[in-house]
Amino acid sequence: MTVHTYLASLVQYGVNTGLIEECDRVYMTNQLLQVMGLDAYEAAEPVEMPLEDILKGLLDDACARGVCQDDITSRDLFDTKLMGVLTPLPREVRAKFQALYAEDPVKATDWYYKLSQDTDYIRRYRIKKDLRWKTKTEYGDLDITINLSKPEKDPKAIAAAKAAPQAGYPKCQLCPENEGYAGRMNHPARQNHRIMPLEIAGSQWFMQFSPYVYYNEHCIAFNSQHTPMVINKSAFSKLLDFVTVFPHYFIGSNADLPIVGGSILSHEHFQGGHYCFPMEVAPVEHELSFKGFEDVKAGIVKWPMSVIRLDCADKERLVELADKILGAWRAYTDEAAFIFAETDGTPHSTITPIARRRGKDYELDLVLRNNITTPEHPLGVYHPHAELHHIKKENIGLIEVMGLAVLPARLKKELADLEVAILNGDALTGDLEKHTAWVEEMKTKYTFTKENITGILREEVGQIFSHVLEHAGVYKRDEAGRAAFVRFVDHVNAI
Repeated sequence: MTVHTYLASLVQYGVNTGLIEECDRVYMTNQLLQVMGLDAYEAAEPVEMPLEDILKGLLDDACARGVCQDDITSRDLFDTKLMGVLTPLPREVRAKFQALYAEDPVKATDWYYKLSQDTDYIRRYRIKKDLRWKTKTEYGDLDITINLSKPEKDPKAIAAAKAAPQAGYPKCQLCPENEGYAGRMNHPARQNHRIMPLEIAGSQWFMQFSPYVYYNEHCIAFNSQHTPMVINKSAFSKLLDFVTVFPHYFIGSNADLPIVGGSILSHEHFQGGHYCFPMEVAPVEHELSFKGFEDVKAGIVKWPMSVIRLDCADKERLVELADKILGAWRAYTDEAAFIFAETDGTPHSTITPIARRRGKDYELDLVLRNNITTPEHPLGVYHPHAELHHIKKENIGLIEVMGLAVLPARLKKELADLEVAILNGDALTGDLEKHTAWVEEMKTKYTFTKENITGILREEVGQIFSHVLEHAGVYKRDEAGRAAFVRFVDHVNAI
């Protein structure tokens, strides 16, 4: 197939998806020729094929002619430039979204999500590579994923990124200035990226979808200004304002301290979407009452982490109570429960908040977090402990707090190799050696066969994730832990 056939097929893809109109065909063809470094076009019939195959054909041709370097990062930069040609201008995207929102917020977000996929900002063909399953636990069915949609950088790309000059524009990958940015070896291209403006709590924000989509309509709301993450009264107001604008979405914030926070603490942002997480359906197992807020329904959630759930039709009442709980928690020390507000002037306590609607009511889940470390647990006392690091060592952020494990890509190969080693009776060496204790324990519980081993390993990984969440909980799931939790609630009521 010639490069001209791939070009014709990409233009036809644009027409078919509504990114461009029939009258744009010649203009778009010429724009794509310019990106490809070609001076002429030989008319060709488009061939219907997946977008991934069209882009691969164009990339292979560009690399063969030296127009594009043949490494993963350079190819991603180049195919994003191609898709940017077909992507409508921001004013067109915003006008369409606003018109649809006036009809129905769901219609608006459905259209915007499809657009973000059609432009290849969300790469459908990479998302499909992720491994996903559910595991039944005492806390409900937890979602387990092994994320494979972020491409692994090859040595050439890593070397090129290291050699690239350090630029301060955009300041980070969440800044509005990413919209339309060409990218570089150490910053992704975003010509096919469109962001949506919104006002929450009287401040200018934007919304976009995550290019990696850990769940349905995985969106990110972010401050128009490059300002650090902070959990405060204003943050609660912003979260509840967001679910007022988009009542079919949930929204939550990573905590604002290291270890218990997200990967980007330098830019205030939230994550939301159209998805029901396991935490959302977890029941309240112990009802609470807060003095002066008897109109707010409250309780401790049956969850591996320490969660206070608040429900009320008046969102301002939720904001006031959440702020009171946050202030109390930040200053609270209970040595018997190993809860320390600070050590040597370093604060340890914060909250991971999640907002959603329950019919006409508003709901806030407040997850108590603490990032204290000890010599025994240098990565955090309330963090996955060393015996679980063979499965999960990374921080427990918002998404995992709610019951969706985002496990490292290495596990796909390691679990496949473990199957072979276990069935063959081979010694565990190299990357598999860290799983030795786990495998020996499983051998006392199961008789492995070719038919059952995949299911057993997935089940056990899911159970380990439930233990990971228990480790991240500040109060243990026992009588002493419950008593300590109630002591904190009593402290809040005494203020």
